[in-house]
Amino acid sequence: MWVFYLISLPLTLGMVIWTLKYFSGPEVPRYVFFTVGYTWFCSISIIILVPADIWTTIVGHGNGGISFFWSWSYWSTFLLTWLVVPLIQGFEDAGDFTVLERLKTSIHANLVFYAILGVVGLLGLILLITMRKSWDGNALGFAMACSNTFGLVTGAFLLGFGMSEIPKSMWKNADWTTRQKVLSHKIAKMAVKLDDAHQELSNAIVVAQATSKQMSKRDPLRRYMDVIDNMLVQMFREDPSFKPQGGQLGEDDMDYDTDDKSMAKLRRNLRIAREEYYRYKSEYLTCVTEALKLEDTIKNYEQRNATSWKFVSTLRSERAGTLGSFFDTTELIWRCILRKQLEKVSAVILGCMSAAILLAEATLLPRGVDLSLFSILIKSVGDQEVLVQVFAFVPLMYMCVCTYYSLFKAGMYMFYSLTPRQTSSVSLLMICSMIARYAPPISYNFLNLINLGGNKKTIFEKRMGTVDKAVPFFGQGFNKIYPLIMVVYTLLVASNFFDRIIRFFGNWKIFRFQSETDDMDGFDPSGLLILQKERSWLEQGRKLGEHVLPLARNFNNMTVDLESDGNAIDTSDFELKASIESSKDRGSSSKPLKDEARRYSGSKEAISSKYAALREQGKRPSHVKPMEDIGSTKVSLLDSASSQSGGTVAAPSGLAGRWASMKAGFQNFKTNIEAKRLIPLRQVGEFMPLRQSQDTNVSRASSSESLDEIFQKLKRPAAESENYADDDDDERMPRR
Repeated sequence: MWVFYLISLPLTLGMVIWTLKYFSGPEVPRYVFFTVGYTWFCSISIIILVPADIWTTIVGHGNGGISFFWSWSYWSTFLLTWLVVPLIQGFEDAGDFTVLERLKTSIHANLVFYAILGVVGLLGLILLITMRKSWDGNALGFAMACSNTFGLVTGAFLLGFGMSEIPKSMWKNADWTTRQKVLSHKIAKMAVKLDDAHQELSNAIVVAQATSKQMSKRDPLRRYMDVIDNMLVQMFREDPSFKPQGGQLGEDDMDYDTDDKSMAKLRRNLRIAREEYYRYKSEYLTCVTEALKLEDTIKNYEQRNATSWKFVSTLRSERAGTLGSFFDTTELIWRCILRKQLEKVSAVILGCMSAAILLAEATLLPRGVDLSLFSILIKSVGDQEVLVQVFAFVPLMYMCVCTYYSLFKAGMYMFYSLTPRQTSSVSLLMICSMIARYAPPISYNFLNLINLGGNKKTIFEKRMGTVDKAVPFFGQGFNKIYPLIMVVYTLLVASNFFDRIIRFFGNWKIFRFQSETDDMDGFDPSGLLILQKERSWLEQGRKLGEHVLPLARNFNNMTVDLESDGNAIDTSDFELKASIESSKDRGSSSKPLKDEARRYSGSKEAISSKYAALREQGKRPSHVKPMEDIGSTKVSLLDSASSQSGGTVAAPSGLAGRWASMKAGFQNFKTNIEAKRLIPLRQVGEFMPLRQSQDTNVSRASSSESLDEIFQKLKRPAAESENYADDDDDERMPRR
């Protein structure tokens, strides 16, 4: 009875620890690591306990041990989900400076949550008294059934989406060209999000430094400000490559020094901005690395005979020796041949398993009919303990994977993030809470698909209570009605019914649950350009992601120019063509990318519309006010000037209009600078300068330079641009 359970338990513990270490960020405290790990372990323990429960119900003995483990696993997850994890989550999310204050903030934030739970429990009690006057069941079982009814109903929709999406996505992504298209779109999106997160973190640093400079040493809030200052110093010490750029102050950004709560808010905003930046950086590097490996795979497959069936990677050094040659051959066979076929076979197997689950769910309503494949398999193996538990565990684990896949997709779209080695404490706690809430309902749903015969019930079904009695509106048929709703929903998702409805109405796109395989309408030209740039930089000995921020910011500036001047020359077209052509000497590894890049390279709308849409999604309204009378704050002069002068002069068409617009911008910038009272910037402690311009010809101003020197440097590019514009106009006049 305990063979399968005792084998699965240590494997589960090892999987939980490995998964936590893989996803946890560097600043996750140990008590959060332990809480999340224990919650995950208890949740998965429920899943691996179901096969043992089925076996003991079939043979009719050994119920004492199963009952104990059920109570331990279920009530541990119950208390952690509804009491412990929400408190720790609020504690981690708070920005207060003492343990007591953070705990108070957490309790205050969870009061609404607990109040809603109390109201729901009271309504359930009233409903029980009024509609089940003759009810003589177990009150504890009824409470457990009520707590899992929500999980059963919502879990049915999550399960249906996952059973349709996982096999379909796996089949489509097995195709290399399709995967390249998806990655080109993801790289473009991640580059924009990374640039936006970089700007947000720079703004948060500007606000923190400005608040620190205007606060005197005798201020009672100074001790809180010192904590934030040390936080900044540690951040720059841990990542010396980080270069803040373009920080700005908004209308309410100088109001953080009013009380301790405002200082706590400042600290929380800085922490969230930092976590978001490194999360997007990790996702961007993951996408770029996968795309580069995929290019290597395609190239090695096409040139496998020329390389004697040895894998040649551009991302690592060549292996030496006899074993190195063997490993190269093995890697080529795996990555170029076996892996693709294995993914397609797995997609077919998972699709068949999804169909079997749907058939079992759809045939619950008719009595006397058992078309559940899993029930038939369990009955066919008879009294063979290991086979019974394996046939029960495999489909149950697949149902859990489908449910959690949909749950993570929906949560990452709205609430939290799950990023390798960059997942924050708040996200980990929220994820573990969701996993714990859905583990018992998934197990209960699977047990409904298994007909053990003779009205036998497992220990879990007896302890959990009958869900039929918790939903009096459906009476005794609830267990058979909600699976039918899930079957219908899954078929609609598989047939893309909801996508067609959303596309028909057009403006309902915000309700669309987009998957990776939706980005298959073609290659994203900006994503291809970024990928080619990253490869060229990598060949030059640079690191991935080191120069992506200026490139993404150039895309954004180009989008603005294209929107303001429809006739302006799109220089990125030539840059894209040059970057694609320069990679010809690498063979035909990226032939589909080159063909698509050439097809898109002549269209400025291909890049501008993509980045305009992405920028619009991530845009946050902010009211920026001029920087006046703020001493020693590291604020970008160029950003301040462009915000004042942008859009004031209508640009003529053509190249002359572009230079005329640049000349007018510099003139307005000069006027605004002379009209304002600016104080020289000074470096604060170990903080780095907040503007290191890479997009203009203006050199960085050091902290020791005076305003006159800064202005002279700013005037020189303007004068040179003006002379160049005049010369260019003279050359173009005869042609007109």
